[in-house]
Amino acid sequence: MSYTIKSGDTFWAIAQHLGISVDALQAANPGVNPTALQVGQVIHVPGPNGGSPPPKQGGGAGGNGHIVGAHGGSNGGGGYVEYSGPASAYPNPSEWASYSFLWKQNSALMKLHDSDEEIGYIHEAIEKVSASSGVDVRCILCIIVQESGGIVRVGSTNNGVRNPGLMQSHNGVSFDPKDPKGSIERMVRDGTEGTRDGDGLMQLLKRYGNYYEAFRGYNSGSVNKGDLNDPVGATGDYVQKAANRLMGHSWPSM
Repeated sequence: MSYTIKSGDTFWAIAQHLGISVDALQAANPGVNPTALQVGQVIHVPGPNGGSPPPKQGGGAGGNGHIVGAHGGSNGGGGYVEYSGPASAYPNPSEWASYSFLWKQNSALMKLHDSDEEIGYIHEAIEKVSASSGVDVRCILCIIVQESGGIVRVGSTNNGVRNPGLMQSHNGVSFDPKDPKGSIERMVRDGTEGTRDGDGLMQLLKRYGNYYEAFRGYNSGSVNKGDLNDPVGATGDYVQKAANRLMGHSWPSM
C-alpha cells in the first residue's frame, strides 16, 4: 500500500491517521528522510501487522539491518521544557535532535565515568541493537543516559524487581570487567529487547504504538495515557526528561 504526501504531513500525523506506529512507518521507508517530506512524494505504508517492507535501500528496514533514527533530525539545543499531557502533546519525533548531535552531547557525559574504549563499545552496541530491534537509536541512547548516566559500572536498583546495568533492565545482566564489550552489548539488548522476566523498549513500543507511552511503561509498568507525568508509582518526570533529552535540550544535573 502506498501514500502520497500532502502539505503539512509528518510521519507522526500519517501514522496517527492510518492507525500504525511511527516506528513501523519509518521501518517501511528506510530511504526516506522524515524531516524532508515533499508534497507529492510517495511512501510505503505497512499493513496492520507491520506489512512487508520494500526492497532494501542502503541498509534495509528497521529490525532487519536498518538503524532507525540514524539520519535526519534537528540541530538540537535549548533549555528544559515542562512537557505534559498525553503523547500527542509531546514533541513529534521528526523534531528530535539528530543522532550525531545527541551522541556528541551524551558521550561527553559518559567521559566523566567511562573509558574511551567502553564508550566505543556503548556506541557500537546501541547501533547494533537498534538494527536488530527496530527501536530508534536515539531512544536507546537517551534511555541509557536517563537510567544510568551511561555509567557502565552503575549499581542495580531493587524495588521488588532487580534492575541492573546501563538501562536498569528487568533482571538482566550487569557489567562484566572480564567481558566489557559483550556485557555492554547485553545490557543494551536487555533494556531494548527485553529479558525473560520483563519487557524492553521494543515490546513496549509495539504495545503502545508510540515512544512516549513506551517510556512510561518502561519506568512504571503501566501508563496513564492522558497524563504521562503521572508516575504510576515510579518517577513523575521520567517521560518529560526523556523528551527533553531527545530534543537535545540541556539543563543542570542532566
